[in-house]
Amino acid sequence: MNSATEPVSLAADTLTLYGASFASRVLLGTSRYPSLQSLADSIDAAHPGMVTVALRRQMNAQTAEAGFFDLLKARSVPLLPNTAGCQSVAEAVTTAHMAREVFETDWIKLELIGDDYTLQPDPIGLIEAAERLIKDGFKVLPYCTEDLVVGRRLLDVGCEALMPWGAPIGTGKGVVNPYGLRVLRDRLPDVPLIVDAGLGVPSHACQVMEWGFDGVLLNTAVSQATHPAAMARAFALAVEAGRDAYVAGPMAERESAQASTPVVGMPFWHQDGQ
Repeated sequence: MNSATEPVSLAADTLTLYGASFASRVLLGTSRYPSLQSLADSIDAAHPGMVTVALRRQMNAQTAEAGFFDLLKARSVPLLPNTAGCQSVAEAVTTAHMAREVFETDWIKLELIGDDYTLQPDPIGLIEAAERLIKDGFKVLPYCTEDLVVGRRLLDVGCEALMPWGAPIGTGKGVVNPYGLRVLRDRLPDVPLIVDAGLGVPSHACQVMEWGFDGVLLNTAVSQATHPAAMARAFALAVEAGRDAYVAGPMAERESAQASTPVVGMPFWHQDGQ
């Protein structure tokens, strides 16, 4: 095939955040797996670009095992600490600084929850916390909704990427507001956007990747599956397929049917009204 017409390969089409490139467009959470072995197998199956770790999470008996951090270190996957559970700006900023000391990284997934029922981010506090952390040298990935104006304000204070939800955390509903999420993508064409929260099955991930999103972050959809490692692999394949489809350039959608077989060469008795 002529190189000029070849689709961009995923090897060359890497996810780039804050100037750093990642081999995979899948980010994987590490909470609520049934066992450490299940977590290890899921990481091996998905080959994620980063794995998230919550400094303040309430670990269950399995994930609290001493081998948890050894497991992550052995796989050499970049860590993305998060501020899960924080409900004030001060709490989120303090947690981020603690995470930087513990995990020795400037990367932070900023979560600041404003509602306990929906786990919806606090948009006002999120912007304030992001601005403070950016000034403190963090590479902030803010967990937000699909609100375009909030997204723009986060970019204004220095964020270079956004992590909008597809649906509330842990629901597995997929994208509940396709219009809003696609508007966000269309209006911020040059901003890395990673869909975080609410995806439940691989087709959800494939869909947002086909829309041009840059990656997905998964946790519950994998950790609570009957077979987490198999689901992790399925998601990784779906993300790859969706990205390939986006890069390939899908056909334009039409309202009416159009024959795929040309008229030229049609038998004569089908022509001229015969």
